[in-house]
Amino acid sequence: MKMFVAILIALRLVTGAGQAAACQDITFDGSSFTVCSADPAKNNLRLFLNGDDGALLGTFGNLENHLGPSKVVWAMNAGMYHPDRSPVGLYIEQGRQIAPIVTRAGPGNFGLLPNGVLCLGANRAAIYETRRFADGQVLCDFATQSGPMLVIDNELHPRFLPQSDSLNIRNGVGVARDGTLFAAISNNRVNFHHFARLFRDVLETPNALFLDGSISRLYAPHLNRADPGLPMGPMLGVVAD
Repeated sequence: MKMFVAILIALRLVTGAGQAAACQDITFDGSSFTVCSADPAKNNLRLFLNGDDGALLGTFGNLENHLGPSKVVWAMNAGMYHPDRSPVGLYIEQGRQIAPIVTRAGPGNFGLLPNGVLCLGANRAAIYETRRFADGQVLCDFATQSGPMLVIDNELHPRFLPQSDSLNIRNGVGVARDGTLFAAISNNRVNFHHFARLFRDVLETPNALFLDGSISRLYAPHLNRADPGLPMGPMLGVVAD
């Protein structure tokens, strides 16, 4: 427990320093993770899909070109997408809905209910279970839907098994009680149960959302990290002031 507290304090000190958000490598239960943090009240936290010309951004390099040199503090893939890279489920950018919400169960990880929505707006971030979100009157400047939920009101998703042999590189996002947003990616293959415990037990996020696996990638210039791969759909990132 002392180790968990030390990790959490270190991550929050980076974000709370009044500077740009940052990422840090940690080890939890024998596996390596990189955790990025941001304070939505201080940091310019956004979602990205297309450039000013309407063309898909798709890569961290294109995102850098879009925003300008040294503007991306960190960025990560931010939800599942169709073969044409259009978002699966709800996607809102700068207040405009680009793709509608999906509330029904379905195949794959996305359809493993409950799934959820990351909502950014009014200097805050929040994660909602999808059907609660759909029933409410929540306004988001940016939103992305994905699934499954990793943590739901401090409980792990009921379908996660501690000894599952479904191992993969995974990334996700959670919001702590003080409003800090944590985005994490595993650096080796882990199962859902292990990954969800990172958010609940170390990062102490009451709700957390799986973003994707296998294609999961991180761009963190201060760590000299720029994961390669094919073009992606939505991206989550922090823009330097």
